[in-house]
Formats: sequence, structure tokens, C-alpha cells
Amino acid sequence: MIVSLNASHKKGKFNCGKSMLDNYLHNQAKQDVKRKLAGCFVLADNENIVQGYYTLSSSSVDRSLLPFEIIKKLPVSYFNLPCTLLGRLAVDLNFKGRGFGELLLVDALRRSYITSLNNIGSMAVIVDPLGEDAELFYKKFGFIYLPNSGKMFLPMITVGELFK
Repeated sequence: MIVSLNASHKKGKFNCGKSMLDNYLHNQAKQDVKRKLAGCFVLADNENIVQGYYTLSSSSVDRSLLPFEIIKKLPVSYFNLPCTLLGRLAVDLNFKGRGFGELLLVDALRRSYITSLNNIGSMAVIVDPLGEDAELFYKKFGFIYLPNSGKMFLPMITVGELFK
């Protein structure tokens, strides 16, 4: 089950192979949650050992980065469009190949979609992939490159179609 990070989760040995993502979970995630900078959600086993995690926060994207097909339907008065940032997503190396990355991504998209329906406007989910393997992972799920930004996005309309 994927739940919000809490004090019972054992995150000290988490190792996804990318020190930036490992260090975030070990040293910063709890503080970011406390400061309301990000929500951190973890997949843990019965002993609360963290197998994977992701973070969500509010963000915006400059309309000039989006494809014309998207922005033509949006009011011109919005220079920065509201979106949900899937800031980090990682799976411990001991659990790679079990579909946990996909499970975490689908959960993140579901939470983002539900929040956009009921609470806070968000027209897309944005990711900032670290490396080619992450780019290929997100591309497989329909994320589109935002030119000259290093970011990728998935329109919330598309996300919504996954959950109908």
C-alpha cells in the first residue's frame, strides 16, 4: 500500500542508485512534508521498509513551453499555467523489476487527478526526469517533452482518461 511518509517508515537503507534521490529521502523528505513544500508517498513492506517513493507539489509551467494544441484551448491571460509536479520517483534497487515504479507512477497520477477535480486546479502533471532511463520510463506512459526545459508533461485530460 502507498501511504504518506511518516515516522514509522524505515528509510535509512533506501538505495535507488541515484544519490540525489537517496539523500532526499534520507535527509530532506520529512522536512519538506513538515514545511508543506511537498507531499511524500511511500511504498513500504510489512516491516515499514521503504521500497519506493514519490513526491508531489504544486507548480506552474510557462505557457510558451506547451504545444499549440494545448494552449489554444486555454485563456491567453494565463502566462503560467497551474500543474502538479511529480518531483521525485524512485524504487530501491532491491525491488527493481517488480513493477513498483509503474505502481508508484499510477498512484501519483491518480492522486494528482483527484486533487485537480476536487481541490486545486492543475492542467498537467510535470516531471523533470534524471537521465535517459527516466525519460524513457515517462515517455512509455505518454509524457511529452517540453522543448528547451528538460521537463516532460502529461495533460490532466489524458490522466483523467486513465481513471474513467
